[in-house]
Amino acid sequence: MESRNNIPVVVGVTGHRVIRRQDRPALAAAVKAELEKLRALCPHSPLVMLSSLAEGADLLCADVAEELNIPLLAVLPRERADYESDFSPEALARFAHHCERAEQVFVAPNTGTVPSGGVSRADQFRQAGIYVAFHCHVLLALWDGEPGKHGCGTAEAVDFALNGSYDPASGVSPRSASNEAVIHIFTPRKERIKKAAGTVAVLGNREAVRDILRKTDDFNRNAATVSPAGDSRLPAGYEGDFALKKLENISRVAGGLSRQYARRYRRVLALLAGASALLTFAFLLYDEAQMIWMILVCGLMLLAAWGCQRYAVRSDCHRRYIEYRALAECLRVETYLRYAGSRIRASGLLSWTQQEETAWILDALCALAIGNAAGKTHDIRSCWVEAQREYHQKAAKNAGEKLSVSDRAVQFALILSVGLYLLGVGYELFCGGLIFEPALALKNVELWRTVLKILMGTISAVTLFTANFYGRLSLPRTLSDHQKMERFYEKISVEIEKYGQTEALLTVLAREELTENGNWCSYQRDNKPDVSL
Repeated sequence: MESRNNIPVVVGVTGHRVIRRQDRPALAAAVKAELEKLRALCPHSPLVMLSSLAEGADLLCADVAEELNIPLLAVLPRERADYESDFSPEALARFAHHCERAEQVFVAPNTGTVPSGGVSRADQFRQAGIYVAFHCHVLLALWDGEPGKHGCGTAEAVDFALNGSYDPASGVSPRSASNEAVIHIFTPRKERIKKAAGTVAVLGNREAVRDILRKTDDFNRNAATVSPAGDSRLPAGYEGDFALKKLENISRVAGGLSRQYARRYRRVLALLAGASALLTFAFLLYDEAQMIWMILVCGLMLLAAWGCQRYAVRSDCHRRYIEYRALAECLRVETYLRYAGSRIRASGLLSWTQQEETAWILDALCALAIGNAAGKTHDIRSCWVEAQREYHQKAAKNAGEKLSVSDRAVQFALILSVGLYLLGVGYELFCGGLIFEPALALKNVELWRTVLKILMGTISAVTLFTANFYGRLSLPRTLSDHQKMERFYEKISVEIEKYGQTEALLTVLAREELTENGNWCSYQRDNKPDVSL
């Protein structure tokens, strides 16, 4: 894969092993056309093909990918030396050629329950089919549409992709597949079939997949404009693991982009609050002071608020701020798990809500996790647990300071509003004749009354808009989250000291961090900038 800090769009392949010779040109043309469509749809994203390179459809697709200069990742059902016995002499030569040009060649890990009699040949092909279906953005299926008979063929791979169901070692597969699609390229296996080979149909959720690809390509386009933010989070000793380095780099790029869009988002909130306060002030001058020309200022403030709203929509700063941070956090967890030498995958720990709401992040995690597991085990207590505890400690302090500033700002505006109200009551009592004859005879009583009305209305509006602005930053919730996570990491550090760096403990650590990030995303989504501010 390319060394750039981007997410590849992975095209998985499944299909029949026996293809009629007369159908091959039509099938190759259909595969080429679909790959070119995907490339046009994602101009900023590298396409990568994931295939088991079985004889028949897999090799045909690999040939087309080579013609289009699309990199190849080969996930074999079993060790290459054993797998080669499945091929005819002609196909074996093509298989060897594609293995040589592949970016990686590895054996599919066993993710399902192991039968009591051991893993059979059918089980091995089934595992490869599951792996391809779960690690691709789009699955190309060269298939006749008929149900499978052996539990390990093309029909089953299509079912894995569209329904996300199989028999995993954990006993349940909580994988959402409502955002998946299969490009079905009709591949007949019987002579009497009249339907033309190469006929294309899309199975599953076409629009959802297009949205996933659009957001993935959008991230890659933005990622090309920045470099990884900050220093590496990992200690020395991992430099030879290209996959780990890529995970960490993309995580840092996503974090930098999230902070960039966060600044735009907060700027929009501030501008909307300011425009709203000025609009109120201008309207009061127009209404109470009879400054007719202020109606034009009101129009300008409305136009400014509309412009801020349109900028927020066009820049998509709110969604990008949230989702790029979610991506950064998920990839950081994946990075630490790989650095720890664990086979746990962050994609398998996401909640159902996270899978549904940010399906493109789920697919990104799967795409970037393709390949062999990490070869070394490293201690993660210092770089993950202690570093995160310190981060949440500092972040809690920062959030507390911001919350204190917001409380003081709102309280000051509120006190000023109450003070002006009391001043107004005093004015009406002593000068305006509210209850008894005016004690102080002032000229231009109405003028001063108008001034008080304008000030009271403006300060009240400022109080409301200031409270709304800080409310959308969710500072109390953010502070609480940081404090809870600081205590969590402190507890995990003690647990590692007692029991060591076990897979069970890593699972708890990773799942809790992903859940916390999912909760943050959930309440931040409600703070979308709009003119109702």
